[in-house]
Amino acid sequence: MVPCSGYMSPEYAIAGLYLTKSDVFSFGVLVLEIVSGKRNRGFYNPNYYINLLGYAWTLYMEGRSLELIDASMGDTCNLSEVLRFIHVGLLCVQRSPDDRPSMSSVILMLGSEGALPQPKKPGFFCETPMPEANSNPDASSFPGNEDHDTILEV
Repeated sequence: MVPCSGYMSPEYAIAGLYLTKSDVFSFGVLVLEIVSGKRNRGFYNPNYYINLLGYAWTLYMEGRSLELIDASMGDTCNLSEVLRFIHVGLLCVQRSPDDRPSMSSVILMLGSEGALPQPKKPGFFCETPMPEANSNPDASSFPGNEDHDTILEV
């Protein structure tokens, strides 16, 4: 099994293939890290074992992308621009290199106000649901156990 990667694109982490769109993936991770003020690796969410890409994707799909923005930005940022950065970041980290924009397209998307395509699920979407508080989970449900269930879509 391939672990959730920090900045490596799925095609590189899995097959050692380095493509021009591999850099786009890394750039997208950096954009999401900057906006959120959090790192992809070691990201913590109280409800799920989920990486930053999965969290950004989940919030985006639920129409709650504003929750990703680092509180330290306060009222100093243009929310519509930051939401666009999140959207472009998610386009950059899509699973398939063919779905990711080129770097020149990314620059155009960040500098314009035109409509953006709908992003697809990120390449490394790592998620494991937390055990229910009222349930009687077995030992495999706890973090740190080598046998815990992890969904990795690549």
